[in-house]
Amino acid sequence: MGIRTAQSLARLGQRAIVLTDETVDPYNRVQLTPLLAGEAQFGDIALPALASSGEEGHLALGQRIVRIDREARQVVTATGAVWPYHKLVLATGSRAFVPNIPGRHRTGVYRFRSADDASALLARSFSARRVAVIGGGLLGLEAARGMALRGCAVTVVEHESRLMPRQLDQAGGDRLAARVSEMGVEVRTGVAVREITGAERVSGLAFADGSTLDCDTVVICTGIRPNIDLARDAGLAFGRGITVDDHMRTSDPDIFAVGECAEHEGQLYGLVGPGLSQAEVAATTVTGGIDAFEARTPATKLKVIGAEVFSAGDVEQLEARVGVRSHSWSEGDSYRRIFIQRGRLVGAIAVGGWRDASRVQDAVGQGATVQPWMVFRFRANGHLWAESDASAEAMADSATVCNCTGVTAGQLRQAIAQGAGTVPDLSAVTTAGSVCGTCRPILAEMIDAGADPEPVPLWKPVLALSLVALLVGLYPLFVGNVPLPTSYDADSLRDWLWRDNIVKQWSGYILVGIFVAALAIGLRKRIRLFDRLGSFDGWRLVHNVVGLSAVAGFFAHTGFSLGSGWNLALGVVALGTLLTGAVAGVATGADHELRARRIGTTRNPPRKMPTWAHILLLWPLPVLLLIHVLASYAY
Repeated sequence: MGIRTAQSLARLGQRAIVLTDETVDPYNRVQLTPLLAGEAQFGDIALPALASSGEEGHLALGQRIVRIDREARQVVTATGAVWPYHKLVLATGSRAFVPNIPGRHRTGVYRFRSADDASALLARSFSARRVAVIGGGLLGLEAARGMALRGCAVTVVEHESRLMPRQLDQAGGDRLAARVSEMGVEVRTGVAVREITGAERVSGLAFADGSTLDCDTVVICTGIRPNIDLARDAGLAFGRGITVDDHMRTSDPDIFAVGECAEHEGQLYGLVGPGLSQAEVAATTVTGGIDAFEARTPATKLKVIGAEVFSAGDVEQLEARVGVRSHSWSEGDSYRRIFIQRGRLVGAIAVGGWRDASRVQDAVGQGATVQPWMVFRFRANGHLWAESDASAEAMADSATVCNCTGVTAGQLRQAIAQGAGTVPDLSAVTTAGSVCGTCRPILAEMIDAGADPEPVPLWKPVLALSLVALLVGLYPLFVGNVPLPTSYDADSLRDWLWRDNIVKQWSGYILVGIFVAALAIGLRKRIRLFDRLGSFDGWRLVHNVVGLSAVAGFFAHTGFSLGSGWNLALGVVALGTLLTGAVAGVATGADHELRARRIGTTRNPPRKMPTWAHILLLWPLPVLLLIHVLASYAY
């Protein structure tokens, strides 16, 4: 987070100095597993860092800070070097927590937290045969995957009854354990380690229930603890972490804290996304801007040993909370569960891919309302929203796309608008997809969706004809029918159209013919003859011409006087059919402009609803026409 803060400061025109006790260039800690597994080299996981010197900042490696002198505004290194500061940002992160297990100091016991730890395990993997990983959380599972890919026999030991107990329920943990086992990693849950056995070197584990496990290597991954020693010794306020306000200030207004070491409103954040947001807020505040960090609902969306795992909300507490209902769905290897309190979504779990994951995370954060039909859909197919609503285009700007780095759909759209046209470009600009890579398919979809929408062929005449039809069709709704003359006038067009029985019959026949033609064109996908006579785009334009003709014919036959009884029903349905068709035509012709303004999407275009309304209103029309014709001849 120190590098991210310095980079943010550089973008704001402020030079920064980054001091780190590590002797290697900054790297992506989440990518340590590919490094351990031999799938990546260190250069592949290195972060775009500040140069060792330059206008944008300065990176000093191997500088272990041992003291902060707040009065003198300077920090002191282990070698006695002094670095003065105007503003100080603490990004000290956290360290691996090693429980007080007898035998933890024996040769063959490792941690998995840093690049040095990964290097040590990598060297050990050449001689290790049986590896025990203590801890079934995310870090433990990643360590297990790395060692398994190096050819070691690996057993994961978790004292809780399930894997990832903070993120998953029992059913989800069992599904994940089954997937992990399929990949060749043994899982033992519900057992507590009593001792790491051996003389000087590790020979196995002894459990509290009396059972044992033979192994020659132990990796302890039992959580992390914030590094608060510097802050505590300097007299800064602290709890579990260094206490900060909304602007990331500590109890000293000139000192800030970000990342895993910072405690905001009693909450510690161990994920990358919130830490990056804190870095941005701190940089903005340091340079005199106004920004505030918002507390977030705990959320995890990662790929664990090849299995996608998603969790949002305080799942551990929700299972026992009064008034919380839950619904689950499972199929094959996939499992999902949602938690609802007073009609609002407060938590969710998933093992296996879930297209709704990003939207669910956003909904949990906002406490979105879950309608009864959404629950019914979830119980039926595991989705809260219809597929047409799940596209990248439909995601709200506030929706988190990359959970690892906290990048939202709005930030991605802004980057695309500024020229990021490929997934690597988008990742480089926003950092989305740079950690676990799970969100990269969504980035690709957003790039496609971010391109300027293409207009439909012949969109101008389609739009013009539909607008004319719509305006004429709206006339009777806002003005009413055209009245008959109060006295007979042989030269009056109105008398000739609406009082001459022959003309009235012929206008009716013509109108029926127009409606039949419109119905036939509507079946063009079923009638192969139309394919030989022209393209779909051409027939769509013909359909618009027929629709406009129907509006004109309806006026010629009725003067927009709808009558009563069955005639009124026919008139209302016919007028509704014409109006919905005209609206669908306008939406089709203006589709590219509407979607450019975020009205509708490719999967759910603006014309969809009026088109379906148009089709539904067509169904009773033939019956009402038949009744009208029979009634006219009978009377």
